[in-house]
Amino acid sequence: MLGSSPLVIVSALSAALVAIPPLVWRQDTAAEVAVTVERFHRALQAGDSSAALELLTPDAVILEGGGGETVAEYRAHHLPSDIAFAQATTREPGTPSVSVRGDVAWVASVGRVHGEYRGRTLDLNSAELMVLTRTESGWRISAVHWSSRSRAQ
Repeated sequence: MLGSSPLVIVSALSAALVAIPPLVWRQDTAAEVAVTVERFHRALQAGDSSAALELLTPDAVILEGGGGETVAEYRAHHLPSDIAFAQATTREPGTPSVSVRGDVAWVASVGRVHGEYRGRTLDLNSAELMVLTRTESGWRISAVHWSSRSRAQ
């Protein structure tokens, strides 16, 4: 570009800069999604049911223990025991795999949960899949699926 006019150089730089934001946006978006999932886990561990529920969409479905619940059912049934479980155990999440497609994202991870809960010593392999939707309030969880099994198996 030696000898090129300033207008040509500015045009070339502008074109290059326009190409950068989508990549940065995707990285930032994936990080925001992962942070939302982590905020949900921290709310459970802190016993903050309001914060946990705020991160769920009104039509979210929670799948665990072989069944499914709406947000209202989760609030009334499994949320208190999920909080107690999170407070009694140590979660060692694996590296999450985050995928984003427009206003929908999903986070999959496999990790370990261990500790004592309801008088039982637990050492579990744990799998988690969360589907998130971009809302006006940021990323919110639309579906949760948890499964686990004993590490001894």
